[in-house]
Amino acid sequence: MHTPEFRRHFVEFVHVQTLMTPRSTTKGWKAAAEEVIDEGVRSGELLVHDGRDISWNLAEARRERRKLVTRAIFFLNVTKVGDYACSPAVNLVVVDIPDGIVSISRAAFGRCRSLTTVSFPTTFTSIGGWAFDGCNSLENVDLLHTNLEELGLHAFIRCPELKSMTIPDSLLTIGYEVFQNCSKLAPSNISVNDSNAVVAHLRSQQLAQN
Repeated sequence: MHTPEFRRHFVEFVHVQTLMTPRSTTKGWKAAAEEVIDEGVRSGELLVHDGRDISWNLAEARRERRKLVTRAIFFLNVTKVGDYACSPAVNLVVVDIPDGIVSISRAAFGRCRSLTTVSFPTTFTSIGGWAFDGCNSLENVDLLHTNLEELGLHAFIRCPELKSMTIPDSLLTIGYEVFQNCSKLAPSNISVNDSNAVVAHLRSQQLAQN
């Protein structure tokens, strides 16, 4: 049963082109879309205005709901992109992550096969396991201007078009087979601003996988 506040936020959104999460709720956007948006409606942008974690339960979204969003924009007060937050939004193309967000959790953008562009903020420190698993259209990732400290297990596994990766010298830990099955990513294209033993290991790991 929805509260009056929830209904007030969503009752007017059935025929609009933008899906917004209600303020002061941690309810996943896909669960909300499942309940209030007509089958024929396709949203253009996902705007997240509040909530520190926008995780959703994978079982809450039927297959057709995964096609709703082509762009994800995160606003103030969002500090973490939660587990499976946008997975698998198969038509998601662009993700703008602003300053204030510090981490992307497990499989947050997993199987977003149309994703081509991700912008990371300076506040960014962590990419969780399988975060970009199966992002078939992702070609370049630039993290040089961030404070990245951790790359999780299989973070970019199965990204066949990934060609270059730029990493800051703040990187401290890396998970197992971060770039497994990234056949176009040559070790020489994993670049860093400074000499870094962790990145050197990452390059050797990728060399062994290619």
